Amino acid sequence: MDTTFIFFMYLMLVNIVAFYLMGLDKRKAKKKKFRISERTLFTSAIAGGTPGAIAGMYVFRHKTRHPSFKIGMPMILLLQLYIFIRFLLPLFALV
Repeated sequence: MDTTFIFFMYLMLVNIVAFYLMGLDKRKAKKKKFRISERTLFTSAIAGGTPGAIAGMYVFRHKTRHPSFKIGMPMILLLQLYIFIRFLLPLFALV
């Protein structure tokens, strides 16, 4: 199987999971139930799901007032874009 395909399928999956986790945490917050930790939400973003996490923040209006999320998520995204453009994109060009 092509590694490019696997990489992009991984990114698709981790973004869906990050989006889902934001929605699930919002739902649990409304019902005053046991919450998903911020560490888990950030881990899903660091694993490549930052676009999904940011989309979940604004679709579900969740964690949008927390500076750690409001500033942290875009910073993670910028770092991931830099790494992708600087290191990974040249590898895909060789394929």
